[in-house]
Amino acid sequence: MSTPAAREDQPTSPRTARLSAEDWAQAALDLIAEQGVSAVAVEPLARRLGVTKGSFYWHFPSRDALLQAALERWEVVEQESVFGSLEKVPDPRERLRALFQLVGHEVKPHIIYSELLKALDHPAVQPVIDRVSQRRMDYLIASFRQAGLGRTDAYHRARLTYAAYVGFLQLSLQLQQPRMTHEEFEAYLEHVISTLIPA
Repeated sequence: MSTPAAREDQPTSPRTARLSAEDWAQAALDLIAEQGVSAVAVEPLARRLGVTKGSFYWHFPSRDALLQAALERWEVVEQESVFGSLEKVPDPRERLRALFQLVGHEVKPHIIYSELLKALDHPAVQPVIDRVSQRRMDYLIASFRQAGLGRTDAYHRARLTYAAYVGFLQLSLQLQQPRMTHEEFEAYLEHVISTLIPA
């Protein structure tokens, strides 16, 4: 049964918390981006959100349930914001270029993905990463096929593209290579595009 939203100047309680389950899931994702999967815990998130733990238990039975909801939110939003936005681009080469540009200029989704890769031994993380990675690979293979490559070449190009993406995250976020300037990154991104997308 739904409850009326609490006024901001009222103390929160399990029945009057104005925060939704999606708010908690997003806060958990923000924390994952900052500190990793292991940092997700009820008390620090409640403090961050300015509510009591009762607000949390109104929406979730456990910390694991919150983590699962956060991962599902990341998966759905990533799917809609990246691949959903490209459906209107009819030319496959232009769609690939748009994909590379879109992905290249995001920040937080990459950080979250990198943190999730560090936590692949967590039972909730592994299946999400498996699904997301397979979906990305399938999309790339289909796009390269539509751009004129044969089945085998499209598969290899998709793997090379995805390996370049994951490798760049490793260099930038985990091995902490020197940060590129804006101009350097734009030149690198254009090189990736011209190298990987069939002429």
